[in-house]
Amino acid sequence: MIIFRIKWHWIAGGVCMALFFLLLAFRLDLFGERLSASQERDTPSYVRILSNRETWMTISQEGKKIGYAHRRFFRAGRGYRFVESVFMRINTMGVVQGISLKTEGELLPDMSLSSFDFHLHSSLFSFTARGVVKGKRLTLHSGTGDSMKRTEIPLKETPYLTNGILESVFRAGLKPGQSRTFHIFDPATMGQRPVKVSLLGDEMVTIMGRRQKAGKVAVDFMGARQFAWIGEDGSILREEGILGITLEQVTEKQALKGLAASSSADLTEIASIAADKAIAAPEKLTELEVELIITGMENTNLLLDGDRQRLEGNVLTIHRESMATLPLQPPVLTGNKAFLEATPFIQSDHPQIQAVAGRIVSPHDPPAVKAEKLVAWVHKNIEKRPVLSVPNALETLNNLVGDCNEHAVLLAALARAAGIPAQVEAGIVYQRGRFYYHAWNVLFLGRWVTADAVMGQMPADVTHIRFVRGTTEQQVDLISVIGKVRLKIRKS
Repeated sequence: MIIFRIKWHWIAGGVCMALFFLLLAFRLDLFGERLSASQERDTPSYVRILSNRETWMTISQEGKKIGYAHRRFFRAGRGYRFVESVFMRINTMGVVQGISLKTEGELLPDMSLSSFDFHLHSSLFSFTARGVVKGKRLTLHSGTGDSMKRTEIPLKETPYLTNGILESVFRAGLKPGQSRTFHIFDPATMGQRPVKVSLLGDEMVTIMGRRQKAGKVAVDFMGARQFAWIGEDGSILREEGILGITLEQVTEKQALKGLAASSSADLTEIASIAADKAIAAPEKLTELEVELIITGMENTNLLLDGDRQRLEGNVLTIHRESMATLPLQPPVLTGNKAFLEATPFIQSDHPQIQAVAGRIVSPHDPPAVKAEKLVAWVHKNIEKRPVLSVPNALETLNNLVGDCNEHAVLLAALARAAGIPAQVEAGIVYQRGRFYYHAWNVLFLGRWVTADAVMGQMPADVTHIRFVRGTTEQQVDLISVIGKVRLKIRKS
């Protein structure tokens, strides 16, 4: 397989990039307006911020500049409004690309979310999401161009964007050593997740050549801990997160200069996991047994056990599925009808998706034959190239370019359009001595069978180790394991 041999490093890592952008969102300008005059009594000075504010930040990875952020925050009526722009030039899977993100938001007096407008643009892809909150429901329009899709999302908790959550923390009277949890809505995954914010105390930091006192804050999101330092004037001085990413307050001139195209390290390599020994021919294995250790978490949100994977203690065994025992007739869909439905990112009901699926398969094909045809079509027709975007099946079909995320959402959409229940799985896969974060599919053909359209495999080889299964929101659970996974190959 020529594409696989030449571009092996492009088959994995796309999941890592999606998670990177989500983590970055939680690091960018987490803090909004603070207390009214009557609430400032007994409150540290570094939480008092002027109503209208403009901030420039430089974004660095392991000490090398990769971008900048510009944020304006001001009062609007009884609430607040912010406009935030971010540009980054980052290295993913050996390819350096630029990406721009812009978020505008309206916040209520308590800093909870009222409405937002989010845009992402890269060299090939774009994505837009606009949302309005009414009570316990968020009305969302998302997609690109003429393919915007309306979705009604029920909200279990009061929604916040990352902007302004500390306003509510200090309104609640948070003191050093205390914490509070917020439920953040993320436009890219269309879901809510809890974020725990803790006030740690005072530290001295040097910013723009001046040493100053700052309040240190910890932000815990999905097991990933990040830190921010708030100056005595209330501005955010510095932020640090995983994957070596740092933000620091600078002047506008400093933020806009000195952005080298080739300076950043490869994020997919940083997040990858070393194997203790080589696997010569993964595609020929029928079983893989590894000792898997994930430190610092309970693993409650991971799907390590089930279907072709068996977990006993720390030993995980993956068995290759047999295609010979699959039924010839369409499978019973009891309990799986939801995996035939369209979603904002898997637009299986779109006429263009349905037309392509109809050309690839015949209504009379057995389910397994349909699946094989669809996997082969996506593998052959989608150029293997890392892209920076929110994975979107329709846009992938229009551009015919993408990494593992784009392959997975497109195959899921085509399979559902052809009557095959489909989901996206994500985890790690072995390539040349390391395990890389990766996404692939699982198709219901009488039972769930793995399929990797990037590698042209059905079933996928046993080095595909599943951590999560489901929508983009479920893939966020991978954040909790990055940098915490160790494995030892016991049997291959």
